[in-house]
Amino acid sequence: MQSFRVNGYDMAYVEVGHGPSLVLVHGTLGDFRTWNSVMAPLSKKHRVISLSLRHFFPEHWDGTGSDYKMAQHVADVIAFIEQVEPRPVDLLGHSRGGHIAFRVAEQRPDLLRRLVLAEPGGDLDASLIPPFSAPPPPMPLVAAMPAVLQNIRSGKIDEALKIFVDGIDGDGAWTRLPAAARQQLRDNIFTLLGQVGEQRKPFTKTQAESIGTPTLFVGGGETTGSLAMVHRVLAQHVASSQTVIIDGAKHWMFDEAPQKFSEAVVKFLAG
Repeated sequence: MQSFRVNGYDMAYVEVGHGPSLVLVHGTLGDFRTWNSVMAPLSKKHRVISLSLRHFFPEHWDGTGSDYKMAQHVADVIAFIEQVEPRPVDLLGHSRGGHIAFRVAEQRPDLLRRLVLAEPGGDLDASLIPPFSAPPPPMPLVAAMPAVLQNIRSGKIDEALKIFVDGIDGDGAWTRLPAAARQQLRDNIFTLLGQVGEQRKPFTKTQAESIGTPTLFVGGGETTGSLAMVHRVLAQHVASSQTVIIDGAKHWMFDEAPQKFSEAVVKFLAG
Protein backbone atom coordinates (compact mmCIF):
# COMPACT_ATOMS: atom_id res chain seq x y z
CA MET A 1 0.00 0.00 0.00
CA GLN A 2 1.18 3.49 -0.89
CA SER A 3 -0.30 6.98 -0.57
CA PHE A 4 -0.33 10.41 -2.14
CA ARG A 5 -0.79 13.55 -0.05
CA VAL A 6 -3.97 14.95 -1.59
CA ASN A 7 -5.64 18.16 -0.41
CA GLY A 8 -4.27 17.68 3.09
CA TYR A 9 -5.22 13.99 3.25
CA ASP A 10 -3.13 10.84 2.82
CA MET A 11 -4.95 9.00 0.04
CA ALA A 12 -4.09 5.30 0.04
CA TYR A 13 -3.75 3.18 -3.07
CA VAL A 14 -2.32 -0.07 -4.40
CA GLU A 15 -0.90 -0.64 -7.86
CA VAL A 16 0.00 -3.66 -9.97
CA GLY A 17 1.20 -4.22 -13.52
CA HIS A 18 2.97 -2.15 -16.12
CA GLY A 19 1.83 -0.11 -19.07
CA PRO A 20 -0.67 2.74 -19.49
CA SER A 21 -2.09 3.89 -16.15
CA LEU A 22 -5.66 2.83 -15.31
CA VAL A 23 -7.05 4.49 -12.15
CA LEU A 24 -9.93 2.70 -10.40
CA VAL A 25 -12.50 4.51 -8.22
CA HIS A 26 -14.69 2.41 -5.93
CA GLY A 27 -18.29 3.08 -4.98
CA THR A 28 -20.27 3.25 -1.74
CA LEU A 29 -18.80 1.14 1.10
CA GLY A 30 -15.82 0.22 -1.08
CA ASP A 31 -12.09 0.91 -0.97
CA PHE A 32 -8.98 -0.11 -2.92
CA ARG A 33 -9.86 -3.77 -2.24
CA THR A 34 -13.12 -3.47 -4.18
CA TRP A 35 -11.39 -4.40 -7.43
CA ASN A 36 -9.48 -7.48 -6.20
CA SER A 37 -11.29 -9.85 -8.55
CA VAL A 38 -10.25 -7.91 -11.66
CA MET A 39 -6.82 -6.55 -10.69
CA ALA A 40 -4.97 -9.50 -12.25
CA PRO A 41 -6.69 -9.52 -15.68
CA LEU A 42 -6.70 -5.73 -15.95
CA SER A 43 -3.01 -5.49 -15.04
CA LYS A 44 -1.83 -7.79 -17.84
CA LYS A 45 -1.53 -4.77 -20.12
CA HIS A 46 -1.96 -1.84 -17.74
CA ARG A 47 -0.51 -0.28 -14.63
CA VAL A 48 -3.62 -0.55 -12.48
CA ILE A 49 -3.94 1.94 -9.62
CA SER A 50 -6.77 1.27 -7.16
CA LEU A 51 -7.37 4.09 -4.69
CA SER A 52 -9.35 4.56 -1.49
CA LEU A 53 -11.38 7.75 -1.26
CA ARG A 54 -11.21 10.10 1.72
CA HIS A 55 -12.52 8.47 4.94
CA PHE A 56 -12.58 4.94 3.53
CA PHE A 57 -10.40 1.99 4.62
CA PRO A 58 -7.56 1.94 5.67
CA GLU A 59 -8.91 4.87 7.66
CA HIS A 60 -11.48 3.80 10.22
CA TRP A 61 -13.72 6.87 10.17
CA ASP A 62 -16.41 7.45 12.80
CA GLY A 63 -18.74 9.40 10.52
CA THR A 64 -18.12 12.81 12.08
CA GLY A 65 -16.89 15.91 10.30
CA SER A 66 -18.01 18.01 7.35
CA ASP A 67 -15.64 17.00 4.54
CA TYR A 68 -17.47 13.93 3.26
CA LYS A 69 -18.84 15.68 0.18
CA MET A 70 -19.14 14.61 -3.43
CA ALA A 71 -17.30 17.77 -4.49
CA GLN A 72 -14.45 16.93 -2.07
CA HIS A 73 -14.07 13.43 -3.45
CA VAL A 74 -14.07 14.73 -7.03
CA ALA A 75 -11.42 17.30 -6.12
CA ASP A 76 -9.39 14.58 -4.38
CA VAL A 77 -9.45 12.28 -7.42
CA ILE A 78 -8.43 15.15 -9.68
CA ALA A 79 -5.52 16.01 -7.37
CA PHE A 80 -4.60 12.31 -7.14
CA ILE A 81 -4.45 11.92 -10.93
CA GLU A 82 -2.33 15.06 -11.15
CA GLN A 83 0.35 13.12 -9.24
CA VAL A 84 0.24 10.08 -11.53
CA GLU A 85 2.95 10.04 -14.22
CA PRO A 86 2.66 9.94 -17.13
CA ARG A 87 -0.70 11.48 -18.01
CA PRO A 88 -3.33 11.36 -19.40
CA VAL A 89 -4.67 8.25 -17.65
CA ASP A 90 -7.59 5.91 -18.18
CA LEU A 91 -10.24 6.21 -15.45
CA LEU A 92 -12.75 3.57 -14.32
CA GLY A 93 -15.44 4.26 -11.73
CA HIS A 94 -18.23 2.07 -10.33
CA SER A 95 -21.54 3.28 -8.87
CA ARG A 96 -20.77 6.31 -6.66
CA GLY A 97 -17.23 6.10 -8.04
CA GLY A 98 -18.73 6.25 -11.51
CA HIS A 99 -20.42 9.51 -10.56
CA ILE A 100 -17.06 10.83 -9.37
CA ALA A 101 -15.36 9.70 -12.59
CA PHE A 102 -18.06 11.43 -14.65
CA ARG A 103 -17.40 14.70 -12.77
CA VAL A 104 -13.65 14.36 -13.30
CA ALA A 105 -14.25 13.97 -17.04
CA GLU A 106 -16.56 16.96 -16.96
CA GLN A 107 -14.13 19.21 -15.10
CA ARG A 108 -10.68 17.99 -16.19
CA PRO A 109 -10.84 16.16 -19.52
CA ASP A 110 -7.17 17.01 -20.06
CA LEU A 111 -6.26 14.41 -17.42
CA LEU A 112 -8.03 11.54 -19.16
CA ARG A 113 -7.45 9.38 -22.19
CA ARG A 114 -10.45 7.04 -21.86
CA LEU A 115 -13.30 6.73 -19.35
CA VAL A 116 -15.20 3.65 -18.11
CA LEU A 117 -18.40 4.15 -16.10
CA ALA A 118 -19.84 1.00 -14.50
CA GLU A 119 -23.43 1.83 -13.58
CA PRO A 120 -22.68 5.36 -12.36
CA GLY A 121 -24.86 6.32 -9.42
CA GLY A 122 -26.97 9.44 -9.28
CA ASP A 123 -30.22 11.05 -10.28
CA LEU A 124 -31.25 12.35 -13.68
CA ASP A 125 -32.12 16.01 -14.08
CA ALA A 126 -35.46 16.79 -15.74
CA SER A 127 -33.54 17.68 -18.91
CA LEU A 128 -32.61 13.99 -19.29
CA ILE A 129 -36.14 12.63 -18.81
CA PRO A 130 -38.18 12.84 -22.03
CA PRO A 131 -41.55 14.65 -21.82
CA PHE A 132 -44.39 12.45 -20.59
CA SER A 133 -41.92 9.79 -19.49
CA ALA A 134 -41.74 8.46 -15.98
CA PRO A 135 -38.48 9.01 -14.08
CA PRO A 136 -36.33 5.94 -13.41
CA PRO A 137 -37.88 3.72 -10.74
CA PRO A 138 -36.11 4.10 -7.39
CA MET A 139 -34.12 1.25 -5.92
CA PRO A 140 -35.88 -0.56 -3.03
CA LEU A 141 -32.94 0.70 -0.98
CA VAL A 142 -34.20 4.30 -1.13
CA ALA A 143 -37.17 3.61 1.12
CA ALA A 144 -35.05 1.42 3.38
CA MET A 145 -32.24 3.91 4.03
CA PRO A 146 -33.72 5.34 7.26
CA ALA A 147 -33.66 1.81 8.71
CA VAL A 148 -30.09 1.32 7.46
CA LEU A 149 -28.91 4.50 9.16
CA GLN A 150 -30.77 3.77 12.40
CA ASN A 151 -29.17 0.33 12.60
CA ILE A 152 -25.71 1.85 12.09
CA ARG A 153 -26.29 4.39 14.85
CA SER A 154 -27.51 1.58 17.12
CA GLY A 155 -24.44 -0.52 16.43
CA LYS A 156 -26.35 -3.15 14.45
CA ILE A 157 -23.85 -3.20 11.60
CA ASP A 158 -24.70 -6.51 9.95
CA GLU A 159 -28.41 -5.75 10.11
CA ALA A 160 -27.75 -2.44 8.35
CA LEU A 161 -25.61 -4.10 5.70
CA LYS A 162 -28.16 -6.82 5.02
CA ILE A 163 -30.79 -4.18 4.27
CA PHE A 164 -28.36 -2.19 2.15
CA VAL A 165 -26.96 -5.03 0.03
CA ASP A 166 -30.31 -6.78 -0.41
CA GLY A 167 -31.82 -3.43 -1.41
CA ILE A 168 -29.43 -3.24 -4.35
CA ASP A 169 -29.00 -6.85 -5.49
CA GLY A 170 -32.14 -8.51 -4.16
CA ASP A 171 -33.11 -10.69 -1.20
CA GLY A 172 -30.34 -12.97 0.01
CA ALA A 173 -27.51 -10.97 -1.59
CA TRP A 174 -25.86 -10.20 1.76
CA THR A 175 -26.03 -13.85 2.81
CA ARG A 176 -24.34 -14.94 -0.42
CA LEU A 177 -21.38 -12.58 -0.04
CA PRO A 178 -18.08 -14.24 0.92
CA ALA A 179 -16.55 -13.37 4.28
CA ALA A 180 -13.87 -11.04 2.85
CA ALA A 181 -16.46 -8.98 0.96
CA ARG A 182 -18.62 -8.67 4.07
CA GLN A 183 -15.66 -7.48 6.13
CA GLN A 184 -14.77 -4.83 3.56
CA LEU A 185 -18.29 -3.42 3.80
CA ARG A 186 -18.11 -3.45 7.61
CA ASP A 187 -14.79 -1.58 7.49
CA ASN A 188 -16.49 1.29 5.63
CA ILE A 189 -19.91 1.28 7.24
CA PHE A 190 -19.74 4.75 8.81
CA THR A 191 -19.22 6.38 5.43
CA LEU A 192 -22.95 5.82 4.89
CA LEU A 193 -23.58 8.39 7.63
CA GLY A 194 -21.49 10.90 5.72
CA GLN A 195 -23.12 10.07 2.41
CA VAL A 196 -26.48 11.40 3.63
CA GLY A 197 -25.12 14.95 3.44
CA GLU A 198 -22.72 14.58 0.51
CA GLN A 199 -24.64 17.07 -1.68
CA ARG A 200 -24.58 14.96 -4.83
CA LYS A 201 -26.10 16.85 -7.76
CA PRO A 202 -28.13 15.19 -10.53
CA PHE A 203 -26.77 14.59 -14.01
CA THR A 204 -27.96 17.08 -16.63
CA LYS A 205 -28.23 16.81 -20.40
CA THR A 206 -25.76 19.66 -20.86
CA GLN A 207 -23.20 17.92 -18.65
CA ALA A 208 -23.59 14.60 -20.48
CA GLU A 209 -23.20 16.34 -23.84
CA SER A 210 -20.04 18.04 -22.58
CA ILE A 211 -18.17 14.74 -22.09
CA GLY A 212 -15.71 14.48 -24.96
CA THR A 213 -13.57 11.69 -23.53
CA PRO A 214 -14.19 8.33 -25.25
CA THR A 215 -16.45 6.55 -22.78
CA LEU A 216 -17.55 2.97 -22.11
CA PHE A 217 -20.70 2.40 -20.07
CA VAL A 218 -20.92 -1.01 -18.40
CA GLY A 219 -24.11 -2.44 -16.92
CA GLY A 220 -25.26 -5.64 -15.34
CA GLY A 221 -27.94 -7.43 -17.31
CA GLU A 222 -29.86 -8.26 -14.12
CA THR A 223 -29.54 -4.86 -12.41
CA THR A 224 -32.89 -3.26 -11.56
CA GLY A 225 -34.21 0.17 -10.66
CA SER A 226 -32.53 3.47 -11.43
CA LEU A 227 -29.05 1.93 -11.60
CA ALA A 228 -30.20 -0.01 -14.66
CA MET A 229 -31.47 3.14 -16.40
CA VAL A 230 -29.13 5.99 -15.56
CA HIS A 231 -26.17 4.73 -17.59
CA ARG A 232 -28.42 3.98 -20.57
CA VAL A 233 -29.81 7.51 -20.56
CA LEU A 234 -26.39 9.11 -20.17
CA ALA A 235 -25.02 7.01 -23.03
CA GLN A 236 -27.59 8.56 -25.37
CA HIS A 237 -26.04 11.99 -24.78
CA VAL A 238 -22.31 11.21 -24.48
CA ALA A 239 -21.29 11.45 -28.12
CA SER A 240 -18.21 9.23 -28.10
CA SER A 241 -19.63 6.40 -26.00
CA GLN A 242 -20.16 2.66 -26.19
CA THR A 243 -22.20 0.38 -23.95
CA VAL A 244 -21.55 -3.19 -22.79
CA ILE A 245 -24.05 -5.23 -20.78
CA ILE A 246 -22.71 -8.13 -18.72
CA ASP A 247 -25.43 -10.77 -19.05
CA GLY A 248 -26.49 -12.52 -15.87
CA ALA A 249 -24.72 -10.02 -13.60
CA LYS A 250 -26.08 -7.36 -11.27
CA HIS A 251 -24.63 -4.12 -9.88
CA TRP A 252 -21.31 -5.59 -8.73
CA MET A 253 -20.81 -7.08 -12.19
CA PHE A 254 -16.99 -7.12 -11.92
CA ASP A 255 -17.23 -9.53 -8.97
CA GLU A 256 -19.91 -11.71 -10.52
CA ALA A 257 -18.33 -11.92 -13.98
CA PRO A 258 -14.73 -10.70 -13.61
CA GLN A 259 -13.45 -12.20 -16.86
CA LYS A 260 -16.25 -10.79 -19.02
CA PHE A 261 -15.94 -7.42 -17.31
CA SER A 262 -12.17 -7.29 -17.74
CA GLU A 263 -12.32 -8.36 -21.38
CA ALA A 264 -14.81 -5.60 -22.17
CA VAL A 265 -12.72 -2.95 -20.41
CA VAL A 266 -9.39 -4.05 -21.91
CA LYS A 267 -10.88 -4.21 -25.41
CA PHE A 268 -12.25 -0.68 -25.06
CA LEU A 269 -9.02 0.73 -23.67
CA ALA A 270 -7.09 -0.80 -26.57
CA GLY A 271 -9.32 0.87 -29.17
